[in-house]
Amino acid sequence: MPGVSMIRALWAYRGFVWSSVLREFHGKYRESLLGACWSVANPLTLIVIYTVVFGQLMRHTLPGHEQTPFAFSIYLCAGVTSWNLFADMLSRLNGVFIQHGNLIKKASFPRVCLPAIATLSALINFGIVLGLFLAFLALIGHWPGWPLLAVLPLLALQLLFTLGLGVFLGTLNVFFRDVGQLTTVALQFWFWLTPIVYTMQALPERVRSLLAFNPMQPLVSAYQQIFLDQSWPAVGPLLPLAALTLVVLVLGGSFFLARVGELVDEL
Repeated sequence: MPGVSMIRALWAYRGFVWSSVLREFHGKYRESLLGACWSVANPLTLIVIYTVVFGQLMRHTLPGHEQTPFAFSIYLCAGVTSWNLFADMLSRLNGVFIQHGNLIKKASFPRVCLPAIATLSALINFGIVLGLFLAFLALIGHWPGWPLLAVLPLLALQLLFTLGLGVFLGTLNVFFRDVGQLTTVALQFWFWLTPIVYTMQALPERVRSLLAFNPMQPLVSAYQQIFLDQSWPAVGPLLPLAALTLVVLVLGGSFFLARVGELVDEL
């Protein structure tokens, strides 16, 4: 079975995958005085800007949290942190086959390692930012408690959804290079169509019904529920995303396996 052979290839090349991730991470900041601090500077800057700009405007749109001074900051950080993982991972997967074209041309190299490298690299950046966010929550006395464990299945669902979509787009990008540019533009629109810097309650009912078709909306909302409400997220709204994840995994994997032999000629 293709899935089993992919897992075996990943296990056989696990040392190469991990060393590639570490080499990329260290190489990115090798000549920098602040080193890995730059990996969190950009998302932290965005969070500060959004909090300052939208904090006063949107603080009354979080019912039940009027007495929580950092309510909107927590809401915003939860959304931005989870979104940045999605955008970073999707962007990496979008260009991973083009970027590592020299490895794809080697007949003995298992191409499935490349999406794994992109995924782990994005996860490292996410882990750093999430650690800072959790430290902030502990500092202000708003630790989520046991519901924090729900982050693990949410994270798994998010990674699988992004992996399937990213592998499909990354493979397509090899044949049609405009896909990479279109994805970058689409991510900007997608961000503003996801309740991150605003709340669903602040929108008209008609707009809310349209945003229900956004697959990232229930996922981001679940993260916000964990960190802001300190409660377990509802499972029902995530079921359509789980079904969609299965579809994009099959679609992305099938398209990749069907075209993997043609990647060498295109690169």
